[in-house]
Formats: sequence, C-alpha cells, structure tokens
Amino acid sequence: MVSAEPIPGFHAVIPAGGIGSRLWPLSRADAPKFLHDLTGSGRTLLRDTWDRVAPLAGADRVLVVTGRAHRAAVEAQLPELADPNIVLETEPRDSTAAIGLAAAILERREPGVVIGSFAADHVIRDVRGFRRAVEEAVAVARTGLVATIGITPTEPAVGFGYIHADGPLDVPGAPRAVAALAFVEKPDLEAAKRYVADGEHLWNAGMFVARASVILDWIRAYDAGFADDLEALAAAWDDPALRGPAVDRIWPRLKRIAFDYVVAEPAAAVGALAVVPGDFDWDDVGDFASVARLHTAAGKSDLAILGDEPTVLADQSTGVVVARGKRVISLVGVRDIVVIDTPDALLVTTTGNAQRVKKVVDALLAAGHDQVL
Repeated sequence: MVSAEPIPGFHAVIPAGGIGSRLWPLSRADAPKFLHDLTGSGRTLLRDTWDRVAPLAGADRVLVVTGRAHRAAVEAQLPELADPNIVLETEPRDSTAAIGLAAAILERREPGVVIGSFAADHVIRDVRGFRRAVEEAVAVARTGLVATIGITPTEPAVGFGYIHADGPLDVPGAPRAVAALAFVEKPDLEAAKRYVADGEHLWNAGMFVARASVILDWIRAYDAGFADDLEALAAAWDDPALRGPAVDRIWPRLKRIAFDYVVAEPAAAVGALAVVPGDFDWDDVGDFASVARLHTAAGKSDLAILGDEPTVLADQSTGVVVARGKRVISLVGVRDIVVIDTPDALLVTTTGNAQRVKKVVDALLAAGHDQVL
C-alpha cells in the first residue's frame, strides 16, 4: 500500500536548469521550459514537479537548484519554498555540479540523508505510481546502492537513453528493484526496436536516489578535487557572509559534466546501481512533438493551442500552435504542423522534424543572434 506520509529521512532535489533548446523560441535562456505551461493545465512544469515531490519529502525538505537569473520566477511559482532551500548557480555547470552541491549541502545539514533528484521539466500524471517507485528506490538507496527509476518503454523511441536491466535484487521494501548492467546512449531505430522487444531495457528518465554521502563518494572517485570544491561550497553555503566569496572563488572552476558519466555509469559497471521499473506515464517534453502527444493523450484537441486561443483560427489541422504575438494565425488543412509565434521570432516546422529545432538554435548561436536565444 502506498503511504500518503512523507518518506522518513528523505529529501527531494529539483534541478531546474537548461534552456530546452528544442522548444525554441518558446523556451529561452531567460524563460526556460520549466517555467512554461506546456500541458494546458494552467500550471508550469516546475509547479507540477513541486506538487508531485513535496508530499514525498515534506514541503520543508525540497531543495531547488536553479540559476540566479531565475530566482524571482522560481520563488513566484513556489511560495512554499524555504529560503535556505533554493540554491542559486552563478552559471550552468551541468547535472553533476547541481546534484553534487545539493548532496554536499544536505549531508552537512543531516548526515546520512537519502536524496532523490527529479528534473523540473518532466510530466508525470500517475502520482501514485510515481510515489510507489520512489519508495522502492529509497529502500534500495538505504543499502548503499545508487538507485534510478527506469521507465517501461511504450515505443522504440530514439530520443531517450536506455538502461539495460538484469536480474532481481533481494531488497526489503523494493520488490521490483533489479540490477542495472549498463546505460545505453540514444540508439538508432533498429536498436531501439530490439531494446523494446527484449524486455530488458528501460528508458533512462534521469531520476536518481541515493545517500548524499554515496553520491559524494562517487564524485570523489571520479575527481577528488571536484568533490573537495563541492564540499567547500557546502561548508560556506548556510553562512551568507561566507557563501559569496566561496562561490566567486570556486564556481568558475567546477567541471561541466553530466551525472550519468560521473556516478551512474561507473556505478553500473561495478554492480552498484539498481533500477526500479516505473510503470507510470512519463514524458520529458523534449520537443514540440511531445507537446502535441501530451495533449492528444489527455483527450484534448488534436491541435494543441498554447497562449492566446482567440488569435488562432484552425480548420481540419493538427499539431501545435503557440501564440505569443499579436497577429492572427490561420491554419487550413495542415497536418502535424508546429507554429511558434513570439514577438521577435517565428518557428514553423512539423512534429516529425521537431528534434531538428536544436540545429536552428545552434545556427543562431554561431551567427551571433544571442538576442533571440
């Protein structure tokens, strides 16, 4: 039976970073995707994430890691967020620095704490199924293993990484936990079809649960200096007089590297990583095709309209329209169209080409058009 009470000794971490370049021009550096309502629920992805994880840990035991530029927006979305529990990055340093610093801060505050990292920009509607998986992952983490939650694939997706799962683990309180053999990079379509067919692979959703001290041990094994820097930052973090000088001194030299490479993959290689299969719905809203799919799955119109609906006129059309400008948008007989209209940039593509939007962003960056990014 799934409990409704906070999980004892557990602290949730929400890394709220990244610009979501495949969702440009809606998602930008100053308004990343976690600050948008992409499901038509009336709530941002960040707010939905908070509502999902706060009951697991308790509202006073959720820590959010985000950029300094987003502080006001994050606090407006999360008025329950306690001031000591917002960690501000001066500039992005990827997921190892974000999760590692959170682990170092929380380990100093509460030695032995188990933490779970859950991205701010994912969509999960089956809250009970999600909680059940997290409770099992916490049980696994208490044994000293790193636990991840892998999503049971529903299709041979090539936009996700995969986890190769092995046999069951005998962990009390985690009946579904299995050993994780390896992380697999985003495959081609034929490989993805094999992974789905063999029943041994799960989507990598980037959700990790472990003792904070175990995370720090893995970072230290990768780079002792990196771990020293994170612990030095944590030692100064709760003292406003010390924090600023420590950040100015240490933050610029922190490595930019993903948590998978530093912790998850090495742990899997030596049998120290477990995976709990998640049979709940999940979407990382990685592109506009995801936005369209979410609206269709929710039983809404085959044309997802975000923004000012009165400015959009559609006849026998499907896809996604985001109306943030002042002009009227008319669609007649077009299928799987993507139209993103903002005051200073217009994107027109199809859901089938949604992954290629990142190439546009890369081209704009190379051409020096930073003002629209």
